Amino acid sequence: MSQASLPSSVVPGDWLGILGGGQLGRMFCHAAQSLGYKVAVLDPDEHSPAGAVADLHIQAGYQDEAALARLSERCKAITTEFENVPALSLETLADNVRVSPAGAAVAIVQDRIQEKAFIRKAGVPVAPYVAVRQSEDIVTAPDTLFPGILKVARLGYDGKGQARVSSRAEAMAAFEGFQQAECVLEAMLPLASELSVILARGYDGKVALFPSAQNEHRDGILAVSTVDDSLLDASLAGQAADAAVSIAQALEYVGVLCVEFFVLRDGSLVANEIAPRPHNSGHFTMNASASSQFEQQARAMAGLPLGNTDSLCPVVMLNLLGDLWFAENSGTAREPDWAGVLAIPGAKLHLYGKAQARPGRKMGHVNVLGATLAEARVRAQQVAQILGIEFRP
Repeated sequence: MSQASLPSSVVPGDWLGILGGGQLGRMFCHAAQSLGYKVAVLDPDEHSPAGAVADLHIQAGYQDEAALARLSERCKAITTEFENVPALSLETLADNVRVSPAGAAVAIVQDRIQEKAFIRKAGVPVAPYVAVRQSEDIVTAPDTLFPGILKVARLGYDGKGQARVSSRAEAMAAFEGFQQAECVLEAMLPLASELSVILARGYDGKVALFPSAQNEHRDGILAVSTVDDSLLDASLAGQAADAAVSIAQALEYVGVLCVEFFVLRDGSLVANEIAPRPHNSGHFTMNASASSQFEQQARAMAGLPLGNTDSLCPVVMLNLLGDLWFAENSGTAREPDWAGVLAIPGAKLHLYGKAQARPGRKMGHVNVLGATLAEARVRAQQVAQILGIEFRP
């Protein structure tokens, strides 16, 4: 896109819109409002976290034509907070208003079969896999895919819709358990670590990259993200950044994008999946970067210059799941010791305003800052002990 053909900037004071009312939308609202924008949220939940802080909450389904029309009439630019919003809704909105990311890009990421093929076509390695559309695809799958992981092609997240399988028989049983929904079967690889790259890309094609985060998952849910230059080999970090930019450019992506990677024991890198939105592993940017991922989301969709992504200090991000609201073993409801957490120097608490805590539900996060990585880890260990979170410095 040439500079002459770029859309004009949406200036502070105007309206920005977002599809989705979860915590990512809530944090986007805060960032956009701090820049002076008014924000409209379209979400069916009367008590959505984003709807509670937005300037306007349009309570309706994502395919409600009247609601989409109302959103596009009010807003100068619209984005999404999650990848499973109907791509057709984004395309419908794009008939009348600027939408980023585009529905076509989101449609690719919504389907693991399309997503993996797209990543590979962009020149980025992925784990060996086959598309599973019928049981025969498991029968004919290469032996090298076992042991493997069977993942539903659509609507899976945070470990849901996934099954580890050591044999064809187990894969067949899992496929039946998923009601024969389309899946991908991918080989389990010898992992050394996991990392993610968060970037923002503007309408002018310019890209701003945040430092890579090293991630630890438990039960398929992100538990800890750690960011410091000393964590990753510079060459490996460069490979991951280049791969993420290649994917964003191939998608002609505008907005904030996350690419998750596996680092294998031999030092090689493979892409796991793409998130067409701000990402849990990028929450560290709220306190440890010159610009947060949510501010970048607002800047990109508004056509403004992207912000500076320099790291301010080492940081450890701890996810807060609903389990913390229940006493261990007894299951008795309790309120976590927030005063104790906030007494730790460098601890920055972010709660998402969800009324009901449930085990496994993302309720908030804590960014723990330090002058050095060692200091951040010591402080994170103190926070984890107060809350009863498993943490290995």
